[in-house]
Amino acid sequence: MKKIIYQFFLLGSVVLIGASCKKNITDLNTDPTLPVEVTSAALFTNASVNLSDQLASTNVNTNNFRLFAQYWTETIYRDETRYNLNGRSIPDRWWAGFYRDVIKDLSRASEIAPTETSILSAAQIKNRKAINEILTVYAYYHLLTTFGNVPYSEALDIDQPAPKYDDAAEVFGKIATRLNDALAALDNSTGGYGSGDVIMHDDIDGWKKFANSLKFKMGMLVVDSDPATAQAMITASAANVIANNTENITMNYLSAPPNTNPVWEDIVQSGRHDFVGAKQFVDLLNATNDPRLPSFFDTTVATDPTTHRTLGYVGRNPGNNASAYNNYSQLIHTKLATQDAKHTFFSYAEMEFLKAEAVERGIAVGGTAEQHYNNGIDASVEEWGGTAADALAYRSQPEVAYTTATGDYKEKIGVQSWIAYYNRGYDGWTQWRRLDHPTLVIPFLGAVQPFKDGETPDVIKRMTYPVVEQNLNTANYDAAAAAIGKDQITQKLWFDKF
Repeated sequence: MKKIIYQFFLLGSVVLIGASCKKNITDLNTDPTLPVEVTSAALFTNASVNLSDQLASTNVNTNNFRLFAQYWTETIYRDETRYNLNGRSIPDRWWAGFYRDVIKDLSRASEIAPTETSILSAAQIKNRKAINEILTVYAYYHLLTTFGNVPYSEALDIDQPAPKYDDAAEVFGKIATRLNDALAALDNSTGGYGSGDVIMHDDIDGWKKFANSLKFKMGMLVVDSDPATAQAMITASAANVIANNTENITMNYLSAPPNTNPVWEDIVQSGRHDFVGAKQFVDLLNATNDPRLPSFFDTTVATDPTTHRTLGYVGRNPGNNASAYNNYSQLIHTKLATQDAKHTFFSYAEMEFLKAEAVERGIAVGGTAEQHYNNGIDASVEEWGGTAADALAYRSQPEVAYTTATGDYKEKIGVQSWIAYYNRGYDGWTQWRRLDHPTLVIPFLGAVQPFKDGETPDVIKRMTYPVVEQNLNTANYDAAAAAIGKDQITQKLWFDKF
């Protein structure tokens, strides 16, 4: 006969009595709602969706890079535009999103795949592990370019609850090696994740394009800090990167919840009426008759008080309050805010602007800087629904044409790639940090004071380390902060030399 154990709990003046069957207390460590076994495919799919959602999101608790790159601004709750990162623990969420929700799942998928020999061939297992490596490198690329030095060698070690931080440049070299190894391991004579591959849909040649495009991009990242490494990476990958818009690497969201585009979820479904176009960006698009404007923003309902005509597309200065949300261009009815809008990991436009820059820097990738620049503009216009004629008319304007646009190659390419990166806030922000163009403005800060310790106010250059790291991994945090300079938002990272 089972024993019944009565437990008495004193809560204020109320005594609670509970009865339960006697059992092993260690059973409490097991969550009965979780599966006992999980497949490598399930882990990979989960990591892929988490990665895409993290980068596509407009959630102010996680992803504020459209604000940092000054594509958008906020009209009411403006803390994020003003660089108040810790009010919502934004660095903590961005950090955990990559380590916990992407890198950990991919690592576990690589551990499990070799045990699935009843359903996978040796070649398929090898492909799965190589694909995991590509996305892991992609995730670490974002951590390194967000924070600088980060945990790497001890990052997934359960015996190291307080992992050390590794030097960013050294980690960059290690993940570059991992990427090369993954490329060498891919075998296009067989598949990988099958229907579990929600990015490339089991196209191994497509994964090679992904890896080579990432390799090229990583080379351009360090072109000022490590020119020799940059040139080697760029020339080795240039012939095998994305070559047209049909090869753009995307996450295809669906038209019905729960697998809908995060932009639609955050702006339309949630009813958030706060984000509008940033003035400098909208003004530039207006001034150059940019054919992408209707895809980027809604027209405002505001009218000119004298002529009573609709003002059209109107942006707001970052950090400033807006007396009326409807006076500025919103995003609710745009192409990017539809349920099944895609998130883009890599685009042909991006690769062409990177190639234009490489040519200007004397790196042999073929073609001329002007050809690649024009290709980048054409690809971006067409990607957003414009025609070849629209693109030609746009780039034939003196303000846009490569031979007559203002500034040196960094300014010309910087401005046009900034436009092409629209809705990819993180990439637009990182490209701006590398090229220092266009000239962004310090947001109106009001009472928010994100700058400290004599820090000169500037546009944000990095995220500060998570507060949880400062509190629970203090010694390693202190060492990392000292190694990069200071844990401040204006501290340039190792790749940002000018």
